[in-house]
Amino acid sequence: MIDLAEDTPSNPLVRLGAQPIALTAAALLLLIAGVTSIAIWRAYTGAAPETDRVVASRQLQVRAAQASEQLVEKTKGLEATQQESIDQLQVVQDQLQSMKKLLASQQADTKRLSDQVTSLNESIDGLRQSFASVRSTEADTPSVTPRKPARHRVHASARKRARG
Repeated sequence: MIDLAEDTPSNPLVRLGAQPIALTAAALLLLIAGVTSIAIWRAYTGAAPETDRVVASRQLQVRAAQASEQLVEKTKGLEATQQESIDQLQVVQDQLQSMKKLLASQQADTKRLSDQVTSLNESIDGLRQSFASVRSTEADTPSVTPRKPARHRVHASARKRARG
């Protein structure tokens, strides 16, 4: 019974497997038809994907090189701007230091002058007090009426003579 089952071809794949030359020929025909259709399509469109890829990669390389050059230029510009900013900052710092020194000098001068004004005010107050004490002592003593100077008397007597 086992022998009978093997003799009966019930599966169609088994029949194809029995004729490998026909199967190989059919696969070869399909492969040739596919390659031919691709060749016709490329010839009809006039562009091959490989050349398009090469052109696209070259364009990307050119764009990358341009972007790189632009970045280098911008970086150099930024470096120059940064150096200018540093130089300007240094000038401002130097000016600030000189202004601080000038301010300190002016403050020292102002303090010195303020001390001198205070000393003068104290001296003036002392003079006022001594002047006030001298006046009060003069007010306490009787005052002598001053006589006219001799010159005035001489002139006055000369006038009398001239009139009379």
